[in-house]
Amino acid sequence: MYWLCVLYAVTFGGFVGFCSMLPMFLHDQYALDMVSAGSLTALCGLLGSFVRPLGGYVADRVGGLQILASVLLIIGAFVALIGELPTLPWATGFLVCAVTAMGFGNGVVFQVASDRFQKQIGLASGLIGAAGGFGGFLLPAWLGLLKDVTGTFQTGLWLFAAVAVVAGLSVVIVGRGFSR
Repeated sequence: MYWLCVLYAVTFGGFVGFCSMLPMFLHDQYALDMVSAGSLTALCGLLGSFVRPLGGYVADRVGGLQILASVLLIIGAFVALIGELPTLPWATGFLVCAVTAMGFGNGVVFQVASDRFQKQIGLASGLIGAAGGFGGFLLPAWLGLLKDVTGTFQTGLWLFAAVAVVAGLSVVIVGRGFSR
């Protein structure tokens, strides 16, 4: 259950964290006015919210661990691309894809939780959900702190990308153990 907490801290925590820090990031990094930055953030949040049930549906059909490994690696890849601080059109596409993948992953994590903890789903969903909320608190805090220390968002974005990739690799390893 604790492992799923970490995974949900990446997917949901990433989703919430990005949606709370994106206006500042877009304003500081790309000089967008706050209305445009807020509109782009709203688009990311909307798409991420809409695909969450789809993530659960696909996980029901294909298998949660298999999908979750791919989703976490995709999140890591897109966040790493954002960490390159590309031009605004590229950054916009990468941001939309990253946050949408995070939303998709939210549904997948809860499919895995319901599959693994059928008799304790209330406890599992409460604990995992709390971890996701904590992740959403930590992400903007560490991005801001690392920007203050390094002068760039790059370090924090790359660190989050690395965490997502490690989480994805952990799913691959755990998935192999379940299939034996």
